Amino acid sequence: MANDRIFNFSAGPSMLPLEVLNRAGAEITNYKGSGMSVMEMSHRSKVYQGIFDETQEKFRKLMGVPEGYKVLFLQGGATMQFAMVPMNLMTKTGKADYVRTGNFANNAHKEAKKYGEANVAGSSEDRKWTYIPSQDQLTLDPEASYLHYCSNNTIEGTQWQYVPQAPAGVPLVCDMSSDIMSRPVDVSKYGIIYAGAQKNLAPAGLTIAIVKEDLAGHEMPITPAIMSYKNMIDKDSMYNTPPCWPIYMLGLMCDWVESVGGLTELEKINIKKANMLYDVLDESKLFQVAAEKGSRSFMNVTFRTGNDDLDAKFVAESVKKGFSNLKGHRSVGGMRASIYNAMPMEGVEALCEFIKEFEKNA
Repeated sequence: MANDRIFNFSAGPSMLPLEVLNRAGAEITNYKGSGMSVMEMSHRSKVYQGIFDETQEKFRKLMGVPEGYKVLFLQGGATMQFAMVPMNLMTKTGKADYVRTGNFANNAHKEAKKYGEANVAGSSEDRKWTYIPSQDQLTLDPEASYLHYCSNNTIEGTQWQYVPQAPAGVPLVCDMSSDIMSRPVDVSKYGIIYAGAQKNLAPAGLTIAIVKEDLAGHEMPITPAIMSYKNMIDKDSMYNTPPCWPIYMLGLMCDWVESVGGLTELEKINIKKANMLYDVLDESKLFQVAAEKGSRSFMNVTFRTGNDDLDAKFVAESVKKGFSNLKGHRSVGGMRASIYNAMPMEGVEALCEFIKEFEKNA
């Protein structure tokens, strides 16, 4: 890989395309003749307002965000959204539906229980979070204020391959932190989409929320001003100082996604990378994929040998081969290869060869 860079399979913060890093590096001290770095600019300056507006426009275009939706550039990560969503939306009926499919979906549910009745509409706990429930396995409340799910489970390596259907009039809310902008999405099916940027979009520090505007303005009286969607919409994400540098980087990432053909083409590339890796693992007699077929993530491939010592040896030897961050999350063990948008095909090819080599010598 260029510039002696390693193949970084981190689940987040994750790698960024070299082209994006080089462009940011070229502009780091003097952005377009301004005489200063983007990191030094006032967020109220004319120059930065241009960056902000262009980034919003690029993101809306790539994601196909329709009229009636606002793109917010926030902070606090998906974790803050776990509270922000119920504080702003649960006032309709005092209850909401949650589908529990892994660590972060479970954390969102746990947080929501502080603000109202958070019902478990579905769960994959019965098979240790290794699958995504089908539509007919969901028990949905037509009086719920919203239905919440996490589209991709980074720790468990599962991903929704369909969009759940909520009862009529119930908004769909989705945590897309680890697969946003990796494939086309019909935004009109959702009330709110939110995502931490550090997987596919930008450096850590930026949180994006796509909010249907008519859902805002009904927050609980206890809602902090900075956690009100209405306040952030009215102030165009500048109620306080926004995460200026990650917003700028998001703009560069949007340009890069356009350069590879947009989300339709990027989805094809992501599926090809994932299938290549899954094929090698499925053919292996040593390794087993953690997630069930039909629920496997195209972003986070989780696998193991079934022997903790052998897993540790695999991770140790992978570092010597120029790979990084292949150790699985501490709660599940094993290995995890996060192959987000920026992971090049050559990185997945190299990992596949290493897996075959390791098995041969094991």
